[in-house]
Amino acid sequence: MKAGIHPQYMPAIITCACGETIRTRSTVPVLKVEICSKCHPLFTGRQKLIDSEGRVERFQRKYGRKRSEAAPAKSGD
Repeated sequence: MKAGIHPQYMPAIITCACGETIRTRSTVPVLKVEICSKCHPLFTGRQKLIDSEGRVERFQRKYGRKRSEAAPAKSGD
C-alpha cells in the first residue's frame, strides 16, 4: 500500500437515536444514526405491512380476469 494516502482507521462509537451504542472501527470517531437493529421494525418483529390492494388483485384487475373464473377443466378420455 502507498504510504500517506489512506485515511486513519481508529476506534469509533456508533450511537442510535434509541440510545443503543456500538463500538467498532472506522475512519470517523463518532457516528450518529437514526435506526439500528435494536429498534428497526424488521428486526424487532413490530413490522406492520400496509397494502391497500394486493399484488394479485392488482394483476387480476389490470388484465381483466376475475378470481372466480377458472380455466375450463380438461376431460380425460
